[in-house]
Amino acid sequence: MPSASSEAQQAPARVLATDSALALIAELKAKYGEILFHQSGGCCDGSAPMCYPIGDYLLSPDDVKLGEIGGVGFYMSPSQFEYWKYTQLIIDVVPGMGGMFSLENGTGKRFLTRSRVFTEAETTQLGL
Repeated sequence: MPSASSEAQQAPARVLATDSALALIAELKAKYGEILFHQSGGCCDGSAPMCYPIGDYLLSPDDVKLGEIGGVGFYMSPSQFEYWKYTQLIIDVVPGMGGMFSLENGTGKRFLTRSRVFTEAETTQLGL
């Protein structure tokens, strides 16, 4: 059984998903196979989390993997990570049109990034 001090030292997840997001991820995986997320930095689709089949979106060797949600890797560019590194991302689903190139487009649902700032203790656990 882990001690309270070892539990206190465990770093928080950088990315989480709501139950609604996990359900849509499972649906998309069943339809498209292996997929990935990349947090959009703007342009056409704003700052939406974009979902792609693996192989259709080429990750940069410098992209930062924040973690996994529903067994799917979640990435962002290094420059964007500099802005978000003190923030936990919570991926949710809301009614609407998905990003133009994102796999949820046409489902009547879209992924949405919610966030919260890490506490001072959490930033220490993350080594920030």
